[in-house]
This record gives sequence, C-alpha cells and structure tokens, in this order.
Amino acid sequence: MPAPRPIASNEINEKMIREITTMKTSQLLALAGLVGMLGLGAGNAPAQPAGPGNFSFDPAQFQKMILDRYREQLDVKDDPEWKVIEGRIQKVMDARREVGFGGGAGMMRLFMGGRGGGGPGGPGGGPFAAFAPTPVPEEEALQRAVDAKASNAEIKAALAKFLQARKVKQANLEKAQADLRQVLSVRQEAIASLTGLL
Repeated sequence: MPAPRPIASNEINEKMIREITTMKTSQLLALAGLVGMLGLGAGNAPAQPAGPGNFSFDPAQFQKMILDRYREQLDVKDDPEWKVIEGRIQKVMDARREVGFGGGAGMMRLFMGGRGGGGPGGPGGGPFAAFAPTPVPEEEALQRAVDAKASNAEIKAALAKFLQARKVKQANLEKAQADLRQVLSVRQEAIASLTGLL
C-alpha cells in the first residue's frame, strides 16, 4: 500500500484561508491575536524550511490569499472592478487592524502581562507582527503612566488622550467601510457584512 501523499503547506494555507474568511472579523482578530501570541517567540528562532511538519508563514502571501478569497466570495469576475474593490477592502482591513482589540495592542498586553512583546518588526514580534496594530504615542504614554503608578490625575489625562486617539481610529474604519459600500452591489454588501468587513 503506497504511503499517503504529504500535504503541501500551500494546501494547508488555502484551507485555512477558506475557513478564516468565513469568520466574522471580530473572530478573525481574536484568532490572529491568539496565534500571534503563540508565535511571539518565533521571531527569535532560526527560520525553518517549509515542508511536512514545518509551517512557514508569509504575511504577504497570507494577505493575498485572504483577498483572493474575498474576491471569490464577492463573485467579482472583472479585473478592473476587482482592483477598485480590492483597494477598498485593503483599507478596511488596515483600519480594522489599527482599531485592534478595543484599541491597540491590548490583547497582547493582557496575555503578556504588561508592555506587550514588541511592536511590529520589534523584538518578539514573531511572524504575525504584520497583523498587530501600530503602537501610537497616546497608548505608550498611558502604559508608561500605568507602569509608573502615576497619580490619578496623570492617568486620567493620559487616558483621555488615548480614548481620543482610539475614536480617530474608529472613525477611519467607519470611513473605509463607507467607501467600500459605495462600490459594492447589494448582494456584495450583504456578503461583506456577513464576513465582518462591514
């Protein structure tokens, strides 16, 4: 009896993408955060070649596969039409990433007990750092105030600035979603809503 054929890493990735794009965005963010936290140490590990038993993660390939899956779900056949829609989906995804888990790197901070594990590209960023929100000065200032056990007045002032910055990110997301709605059919808007894009 012949040995079973090893599953190629791109087959695994494609299956993951099909499953991931049917999730709502909030579920997707939670999954990406959890997987990212599990892989935080991987940024310091030597790269291993892809193959049976080894998982190689390429953020650009992962993102392309997600966009390809959105194209399939939205049933866009025309390349020029897709270019317009793809650009707007990308803006929604970027804005959603910046909103993060209720504002910034909060989920990573929750599980790592404090300051998080380095920003994108930083030490401990791991293979999923590309999906982490960009740290903002207001968030860092609030974290410093909390870590220093600053006075209530100082923390309150830093918190107000942080919440204002988060409102700006949320407004950017809402604008990106409104821009995407403008180029979708009613059916596509329904699909985008079901997948959590809108």
